[in-house]
Amino acid sequence: MFGLGVTELIVILVIVVVLFGASRLPQIGKGIGEGIKNFKKSTSGLSGINETLKSSTEETGNNKGKKT
Repeated sequence: MFGLGVTELIVILVIVVVLFGASRLPQIGKGIGEGIKNFKKSTSGLSGINETLKSSTEETGNNKGKKT
């Protein structure tokens, strides 16, 4: 995962615990999880828009900008 080994992940976790304290870790994890969820929802919406634009372009026969 991201080119990090187990040792590096443990060191990062220890640093996070020292900086933020063990009591705030659930709040931080929840915030990160919600951020990732919102990001995925936004990007999936964009891909749906992209597919809609592609299909409407194909239906109208608009071939401008395409090389033949």
